[in-house]
Amino acid sequence: MGLRGFAGAGFIVGIAGLTASIAAGGPAGGAARPVAPADDGAAVIDERRPRRRVLDLAIRSPVLDGVGRARLLLPRRWSREASRRWPVLWLLHGAGAGAGPPGGARPLNGGGRGDGHTAWTDHTDIEELTEGADVIVVMPDGGPCGNYTDWWNRGGGGAPKWETFHLAELRQILERGYRAGPDRAVAGNAMGGLGALSYAARHRGMFRAAASFSGPVHTLYRDPAGLDVADLVELGVAIGAPSLDWTDVWGDPEEQRVVWRQHNPYDLADRLTGVRLHVSSGDGASGPFDRRRGTGRDAVEALAHTVSREFAGKLRKLGIPVSTHFYRGTHTWPYWRRELRATLPALLAEIS
Repeated sequence: MGLRGFAGAGFIVGIAGLTASIAAGGPAGGAARPVAPADDGAAVIDERRPRRRVLDLAIRSPVLDGVGRARLLLPRRWSREASRRWPVLWLLHGAGAGAGPPGGARPLNGGGRGDGHTAWTDHTDIEELTEGADVIVVMPDGGPCGNYTDWWNRGGGGAPKWETFHLAELRQILERGYRAGPDRAVAGNAMGGLGALSYAARHRGMFRAAASFSGPVHTLYRDPAGLDVADLVELGVAIGAPSLDWTDVWGDPEEQRVVWRQHNPYDLADRLTGVRLHVSSGDGASGPFDRRRGTGRDAVEALAHTVSREFAGKLRKLGIPVSTHFYRGTHTWPYWRRELRATLPALLAEIS
C-alpha cells in the first residue's frame, strides 16, 4: 500500500526511529596523507582522528558528485607501514542518518551526531566491543535515503551510486592505503540491514557473513491494508531528499519490477549460499527498552518483523542456514545495540 493511502499520527509515531534529524558540523580535519586513489579517481581529501582508534575519512567521489564519508575503527596494533592486512567488518546505518542529500557535496567539517558514518559509534558500544579485536571496522555514510544502491534515475543511472562508492571506491581505498584485507563481514540496522544482505547477495564471495537487524529485506512485500517497503522508500526520499522523486531509486515497483527484484534480498536469497547469515527484528510492541509502554504498535518494526520472517523462511526452504532472533520490541537503537553485542562474536569468528 503506498503512502498515497496510508497516513496518520500513528504512522508518524511508528517511523520516529527512521527519521532521525540530519546534522552537520564539527571540528575541521587535517590534511590527508597521500593514499592511492580508487580506479575511478576517488581519493581521500581529509583525515581526522578524534580518538585513539577512530579515523574519519572524507573522500572526493565521482559517483556521488561530492564528498563521501567513512569512520574507521582501527586495531590497536594497526599501522600504515605494517606488513600484515586486517579483516574488515562493515557496519551500515539506517535511513535518516546521512548528512545531506543523497549525493550532494558535504562540507569537509561535517561530523554531526546525525551523520551516517558516526551512527554506530554514537549509539552503540562498538568501540569497546572491538577494543581487543584484530579487525578494521568500517562505517560508511550511506545517505539519509540512499538504500545502498546505485540509483536507477529513470533508467539514466548516474549519481548517487552508493553501492559503487562503498564496494568499489571505498573498498579499493581501504585496501590500498589502510591495510584492509580480503576477509569481510557486513551488518546493518533498518535500511542498513537491507544493504547488508543485498551487498552480500549481489557480490557473491565478497562477504563471509552478513546480518540484518530490523531490515526491510523483502522490498516487494505488499500489504494492501497497511504499510509496505515501497512506502518506506517513498517516505525516506520525501524526508531525506524532498527535491527528488522516490522512484529515482529503483523505479516504480510494478513498472520496473525487474529492477526491484535485482536489489531485493528475498529474490536474491539463493545467492547467499555459503554466507553465515543472521536476521533479527522486534514485533513492534513495546518491549524492555521502551520507556513508554502500551503506546501503540511500531508500524515500521512490525513490517521489518514480517518481512524478516518471510526472508528467513525462504532461506530455510532453499536449505540455506540462518540464525534468527525475533523478539518483543520497537525500531530503536537500544535493541540494535543488544543485537550487535549478541551477533558480533559470530561475525568476527568468520573473518578472524
